[in-house]
Amino acid sequence: MPAIDLTYPLAAGMPVYPGTPSPVVHAIAEFDRDHFRERQLTVCSHTGTHMDAPAHLLGRGETLDHFPVDHFRGTGLCIDVSMTRDGVVEWDALQHYQEELPESDFVLLRTGWGRYWGASRYFEGFPVLSTAAARRLSEFGLKGIGVDTLSVDTMDTTDYPVHRILLENRVLIIENIANLDRLPEGRFAELVCLPLHITESDGAPTRVVAFLGTP
Repeated sequence: MPAIDLTYPLAAGMPVYPGTPSPVVHAIAEFDRDHFRERQLTVCSHTGTHMDAPAHLLGRGETLDHFPVDHFRGTGLCIDVSMTRDGVVEWDALQHYQEELPESDFVLLRTGWGRYWGASRYFEGFPVLSTAAARRLSEFGLKGIGVDTLSVDTMDTTDYPVHRILLENRVLIIENIANLDRLPEGRFAELVCLPLHITESDGAPTRVVAFLGTP
């Protein structure tokens, strides 16, 4: 079954949300000196391609380690919203998939913003769901929603309304998804998105892979 890796590699100096420290990769053992190699990684929980748990923004929200591992896999639906105007994805842009949504576990929104990864433009003016669209999507019992942008909320937000709507409904959020331009629009066989298994995690870097084929 063909697979597409939708994950950005963790690396020192990679793009991070403003205010988040960049990953640090430190060599604690080198082959020439120690006859083996080992690296110490210092990375924040919301770095690179990562998953947000309800605990990220909800005082009594669940952490990722409280979800069973099979919650991190399921059928996928890729929706192209790259023609969005005014930076807001309304329900009108999604309702064409009303029949597919109840049969899907994960929805990936392809805004096309991934083309700016590594450039300053990536941090500015990316499309986000309207709160009305987020509420409608949360009615379908989805396991998660993924985006090829820095966040599901605008950069100037102070209350993160889209995050809150989704997380209050146990819809996990995956941000900074890579390579969505390689994923055909429509339903696909399976999305596997495994966050690092960290105790009491509000979020975690996540390996995201789409397996193509008929669900």
